[in-house]
Amino acid sequence: MNSINRRSILLAGLGAAGAGALAACNSASGSGGTPGLVSPSGSAVARVEKKRPSAGKVMKRSLTATPVRLDLGGGVMARTWAFDGQAPGKEIRLTAGDILAAELNNQLPGRTTTSIHWHGLALRNDMDGVPPATQHAVRAGSTFTYRFIADAPGTYFFHPHVGVQLDRGLHAPLIVEDPKEPLSYDDEWVVVLDDWLDGVTGTPDEAFAELKQGMGGMDHGGMSGMGGSSPSSESPGGHDMGGMDTSPSPSPSDSADGMSMKFMLMGADSRLLGGDAGDVKYPYHLVNGRVPQDPDVYTGKPGKRVRLRIINAGSDTAYRVALGGHKLTITHTDGYPVEHRRTDALLIGMGERYDVLVTLKDGVFPLVALAEGKKANAMALIRTGSGSKPSPTVRPKELDGLITSAAQLRAADDVRLSSKKADRVHRIELTGGMGKYNWAINGARFDMDNPDASPLRVEEGQRVRLDFVNTTDMWHPMHLHGHTYQIGSTGPRKDTTIVLPKKKVSVVFDADNPGQWLLHCHNAYHGEAGMMALVAYQS
Repeated sequence: MNSINRRSILLAGLGAAGAGALAACNSASGSGGTPGLVSPSGSAVARVEKKRPSAGKVMKRSLTATPVRLDLGGGVMARTWAFDGQAPGKEIRLTAGDILAAELNNQLPGRTTTSIHWHGLALRNDMDGVPPATQHAVRAGSTFTYRFIADAPGTYFFHPHVGVQLDRGLHAPLIVEDPKEPLSYDDEWVVVLDDWLDGVTGTPDEAFAELKQGMGGMDHGGMSGMGGSSPSSESPGGHDMGGMDTSPSPSPSDSADGMSMKFMLMGADSRLLGGDAGDVKYPYHLVNGRVPQDPDVYTGKPGKRVRLRIINAGSDTAYRVALGGHKLTITHTDGYPVEHRRTDALLIGMGERYDVLVTLKDGVFPLVALAEGKKANAMALIRTGSGSKPSPTVRPKELDGLITSAAQLRAADDVRLSSKKADRVHRIELTGGMGKYNWAINGARFDMDNPDASPLRVEEGQRVRLDFVNTTDMWHPMHLHGHTYQIGSTGPRKDTTIVLPKKKVSVVFDADNPGQWLLHCHNAYHGEAGMMALVAYQS
């Protein structure tokens, strides 16, 4: 079985020093002392954790965050940060009901703080890894142990939740196996997709510093093709990012109207995404940490049925994924089963995960992740027989066939929520734009110094509906921590969903996991700019 590894997201320079020791972090709830809200380490959280089914088996892991010089293949080297010297990091795999005890050792340079967020897991609130809402950030030279029951089978991953660390090398897959697995297959391949600039053209912090200057008086809408007027589902006329070039660094003099354009992407357009596809120029797009010129290779046998667990760990890129010469059967999204659906290609936003089954043919086949709207791609190979390696720029016809996103899927019967009137409804208006780079929720930038200042309140036991209303000219993958919601009345169960520009998406969930949970855009740069809110349980 071929497995993988890798990466991070969100928050700003947390002076929140204190917390290296586990005891201190457990007692520190950041904003947990706010009257009227359930504390992340309070009795309600402990009560629910005790109810989670567990056999008591403990899996211990040590995760050391360090600087590393990373080989991306094809002679491309990048200086970045990673867990234990590799990116993606080493996969964690356990069985539903196991207890994970993962010690984070922060050996990042200077006074860099960090954390680990366990993306997609409904776990205890004080282990969610979101400074300062649920813990103090882990200081350089300190350790913190995350300990929780992982009771929901599925495909997940983990990454930091500090600044734009998501766009470095600090992340890795987390696979929770089902002890009563209903699917029949012969092997698995975990596939991690990523957009990469760190240590090649600059750092994510430098990219964010440029982006947050905004577009000023520039007509970003016209330049990036907003409005979805592209004649095809992905415009071939997007900005050439040099994704196939092994020395892609843009000139420092790249500019528009006198403004630096080293990192800001112009002209990325996708009808699938409703127009503007992304903000950031990435020199490379990776599958399992490798460039297309020197791809990761899965070796199998013809006729074998393989489960692909596909994770988009990118920060600013949706990927259209297809396997040349094959159909994909979608079985899960974001860890939860769906009614099986055959497709040619998947559209997968940042933070989303899809499980698919494929019966392998004889030969060499490209697994291509097209950077949607960005005129670049990532690629890996499946080899089951003889044949030459495809070109790094190969475009299988399946990429232009039937393309499926979550909007076309239905939840499997056994995970579909019962029909019930919502007890609490929150309108989540997505606001802002490239002009001032003022991405926000309901017009307010999330205040990281006071995270529970204006929470979206819910009560335990309620059915909650969130109405995502996108008033902006760009798509946003909206991620809710600690819960899995359902799209509409029969749609899939997910924790991250694409909300297209000028569209509304309603999701529902049962408030069954007390605490204070972040809701945010999983575009790392939009989230850090302020497109976040806190969903908080009333005490």
